Amino acid sequence: MIERLFTNAVAAGGEPLHIAVAEGRIVAIGPDLPAADGAEVVDLDGQLVLPGFVDGHIHLDKSFVGDRWHPHQPAGSLRERLAIEKQALAGARPIAERADALIRQAAAFGTVAMRSHVDVDATTGLANLHAVMQARERWRGIVDIELVAFPQAGVMSCPGTAAILEAAVRDGAEVVGGIDPTTLDGDADGQLDVVFGIAERHGVKIDIHLHEPGEQGAAQLRRIAARTRAAGLGGRVAVSHAYSLGDVAPDALDGVAAALADAGVAIMTNAPGSRAFPPVLRLREAGVNVFAGNDNIQDAWWPYGSGDMLQRAMLIGYRSGFYTDAALRFALHMATEAGAAVLGRPGHGLQVGHAATFVALRAPNAAAAVAAAPAGRMVVHNGQPWEGGPAGA
Repeated sequence: MIERLFTNAVAAGGEPLHIAVAEGRIVAIGPDLPAADGAEVVDLDGQLVLPGFVDGHIHLDKSFVGDRWHPHQPAGSLRERLAIEKQALAGARPIAERADALIRQAAAFGTVAMRSHVDVDATTGLANLHAVMQARERWRGIVDIELVAFPQAGVMSCPGTAAILEAAVRDGAEVVGGIDPTTLDGDADGQLDVVFGIAERHGVKIDIHLHEPGEQGAAQLRRIAARTRAAGLGGRVAVSHAYSLGDVAPDALDGVAAALADAGVAIMTNAPGSRAFPPVLRLREAGVNVFAGNDNIQDAWWPYGSGDMLQRAMLIGYRSGFYTDAALRFALHMATEAGAAVLGRPGHGLQVGHAATFVALRAPNAAAAVAAAPAGRMVVHNGQPWEGGPAGA
């Protein structure tokens, strides 16, 4: 029995759309559906309907959203940046409060799932992870949050961190992270032994920050792809940033893309403003799953960001030179279904049988929505319009 009927909506291509919902799932969808006896009718008044957004890379423990404004402080090196961050966070509001504020803000824009990297190392321990877990629980049922144990300070270069990563996974982190195995740790094989070893022992996924440039970064990607194939972890490994793919020559890019596609390694980008980044359309054409995330939002690394994944899709399109409707819709795909696949969210998207979770906004079609990123949003979770707070609040 249909419980709720959303009428007078617009599909991604601009066509009329109606959505029928029962028990929180889409039971019928199309340009014209008959009235259903006893069903509540929600008139969307010509709004465009899009799948809920997925933020594939965010740092909930770092952001100052929900705190006072922190002016950006320049740094001359990664270690100096880490010291500045540590000092700034020591004087900020508790992590759980700031994480809660950022989740609330992202949810209001239509984010329904995210992957948050959380700092864990031999000096920080698991305090950040436990604080973000506290915030995650408040939003369960509204925003699904997957946690990455992220060794920001390095693995091999920060003794004791390997054990902390394993402890984080035992405590509930679903993904084990890594970072710049050569340039930060100076021991690529050693770091990857730790990261892949934990993943294989505990059945968790992998997401490695990779900022290494040029051919060095490309070689690292080939190494990660080879390990992924050998471990049978296809579809469970992602590399975040992978700046080197924007540095190398086309033939080298094609070779790395083929290795990534064959191994089932996904690539995340936020289209950073200050440097080259992966040519996402070319990677997708090679068979690589490329997805999007906001990365840092108003923190010690940079002052930008709001948590809006539609705006992030616009920035990816802008920096990639996307002008056609097809290209703009691909940028949207990176912020919706592509990220959902990486997070392991089956049934994400506007199809019969899927959860009736979507975003409605004022735009004539999906391409126009990416190009303009209109602000007003209506968010629906499992067929129920969201009232703006955590589940049960």
